[in-house]
Amino acid sequence: MPDFDYDLFVIGAGSGGLRASRIAAGFGARVAIAERYRVGGTCAIRGCIPKKLLVYASHFREDFEDARGYGWTVGEATFSWRELIANKNKEIARLEELYAAMLDRSGVKLLRGEARVVGPNSVELDSRRISAKYILVATGAMPYLPRLPGIEHAITSNEAFELAELPRRVLVVGGGYIAVEFAGIFNGLGSQVTLTYRGEQILRGFDDDVRRHLHDELAKKGIDILLHSAVEGTKPQAGGPLVVTFTGDRPPIECDAALFATGRVPNTRELGLEEAGAELGEGGEVIVDRYSCSTAPSVYAIGDVTDRINLTPVAIREGQAVANTLFGGKPTPVDHMDVPTAIFSQPPIGTVGMTEAEAKGEFAELEIYRATFRPLKATLSGRDERVLMKLVVDAATQRVVGAHMVGVDAPEIIQGVAIAVKAGLTKAQLDATVGIHPTAGEEFVTLREKTVVKGRGRGATARARPV
Repeated sequence: MPDFDYDLFVIGAGSGGLRASRIAAGFGARVAIAERYRVGGTCAIRGCIPKKLLVYASHFREDFEDARGYGWTVGEATFSWRELIANKNKEIARLEELYAAMLDRSGVKLLRGEARVVGPNSVELDSRRISAKYILVATGAMPYLPRLPGIEHAITSNEAFELAELPRRVLVVGGGYIAVEFAGIFNGLGSQVTLTYRGEQILRGFDDDVRRHLHDELAKKGIDILLHSAVEGTKPQAGGPLVVTFTGDRPPIECDAALFATGRVPNTRELGLEEAGAELGEGGEVIVDRYSCSTAPSVYAIGDVTDRINLTPVAIREGQAVANTLFGGKPTPVDHMDVPTAIFSQPPIGTVGMTEAEAKGEFAELEIYRATFRPLKATLSGRDERVLMKLVVDAATQRVVGAHMVGVDAPEIIQGVAIAVKAGLTKAQLDATVGIHPTAGEEFVTLREKTVVKGRGRGATARARPV
């Protein structure tokens, strides 16, 4: 039997790689993990965690304004971008130390450097050849920048976390969740924000009611949204702002920062996976089966590098499943159905299950329950804000196949709803649940007015697709 240096060699110390390595080591496997940047990956270092911290920071301006309606007299408030970024960096450094210590306690060998696959059971790290019975690729994804004139003057979400100063005018290019989140962050912190997207509406792939509702709420907050708008190029002015030009007749826009949130691509370039026999898709993603095994039996891949569902909790679940499969004696496929997700826009979005459009393709008839209302907090603050809640129900079985919310605390509320949707909740069971009053969440158990919609599917055996 071959003698390997390690039982498992993980490339990438992000959320999925960290979980897989720790669980595998707990089963007694000899594990090493290689990281070329910082331990923690995109989520902890320049993704979910720092983004959420910036979202918190951007809320305070409205909070100070709302306080007046509740009898508070708030003095003149000032904001320091540099202090925010410094405090954010301290927290990220603390988290990185915790992750590294966690690996050490778990018995996982942390190797700093850029690893490359050079065979089905071999990796190369800084000219050192290392053998492993199994290789796990967990290298994530990186921002995609289109090939446009002057694109080198643009920034991505990576650089947005490290700007020396808060830009006075920001142009955000893109219509996905990263674009709307950063548009809200910069707007809340005081920047003049324009969001430009080449499509017909922001948040392609989400429920149409959710898309329209968020568009309207962002506009209320002063974000200028330009649809059907394609960027042609970016050009800096001598000692002045950037000038971004568009195709067609749209006039150019001057800004101090142009943030491109135009998608992400898997980190597989020059990783050498083809040499191990692992097949890549057209976008560079690693092709895997339901057990996260590639076309090379010894090479597995998890997380964003597989471009299945690019969410941190999914990568963590996939990492644990691989460890269970390879070393726990329990082959574990990952269930990607009814995965809840959130967008930390302002207001935020929480969603689980199918959109109305997706459900129409699966079921013969739907019942749609929808409500919009002014949140209680806004009654005294005077803020022009509305919450959207929506349920998509299969008329034949009465099963709730989709739940969507736009409004304060939507991610927290949908997390609980997602458990019920995953368990096969019916509308009758939802109706039988007593609400907690006064809360926004109680609206989900009091929705009564429905719209019947004809679908195109058979319905009886269909399951919700992942979000």
